[in-house]
Amino acid sequence: LIGRPIVGGFLEGVALPQAGLLLFLVAGVLISIRAFKSRYPIDVALLGTLIALGITLNRIDTEFVPSLFVTAAVLLLTIGVLQDSHSMAFSDDLTGLPSRRALNEQVMGLGRRYVVAMLDVDHFKRFNDTHGHDLGDQVLKMVGAKIAAVKGGGKPFRYGGEEFTVIFPGKELKAVIPHLEQLREVIENYQVWIRGADRPKETATGKARRLGGSDGGEWVSVTVSIGVAAWGEEMRTPSDVLKAADKALYRAKQRGRNQIAS
Repeated sequence: LIGRPIVGGFLEGVALPQAGLLLFLVAGVLISIRAFKSRYPIDVALLGTLIALGITLNRIDTEFVPSLFVTAAVLLLTIGVLQDSHSMAFSDDLTGLPSRRALNEQVMGLGRRYVVAMLDVDHFKRFNDTHGHDLGDQVLKMVGAKIAAVKGGGKPFRYGGEEFTVIFPGKELKAVIPHLEQLREVIENYQVWIRGADRPKETATGKARRLGGSDGGEWVSVTVSIGVAAWGEEMRTPSDVLKAADKALYRAKQRGRNQIAS
């Protein structure tokens, strides 16, 4: 089988042995699937590198071709690693939002006139202890997705843990409060179904039980507290505004949570 051509004359010009060609094709398919699912820069770079190396090995006796494509492969891999490192440093892996490091870089170029909102998931530790960390991660993903859709020109970030930050460049406090209030309500009204321990394996049966409320599960929801602060004469640096927003967040929690304080 190894010595026979794969598709007749279709691959007559290919210098690679059939076994090597099959390995390249399998690797290419696997990396392509991974790149399509994850969309990480390193996976795209690996696919390009594999193609470049395949061309190099197939034209190893051709002048300039090996050196050209090996150089291309090295460049692709280097760019992919750099982009992946940047993504890991500036993007939160769980929620997909920009990270605190990205926030620190963003605030340096804000200039004047902007609003900062600090958001915290209420009683998140208790939620984690009660329902488990897997469901806690799902809740953080949900909250991150809702924050990412905030209106009014807000730029979302994951500050750390259950805390998030939204920056509104060029906005005033009174202009962003309605958008934050809408965000708070959207998160409060979103419900997550927790299946009971005796849930059936069959999807249809489980759906019927949920509709009838008899599978031992329950609907749960979370709320967020929000602290807001704006640039002003008394708060001229991003650090000052962030601290003021954090203090406002503390006041929102002291007043009973699930509300906005400024």
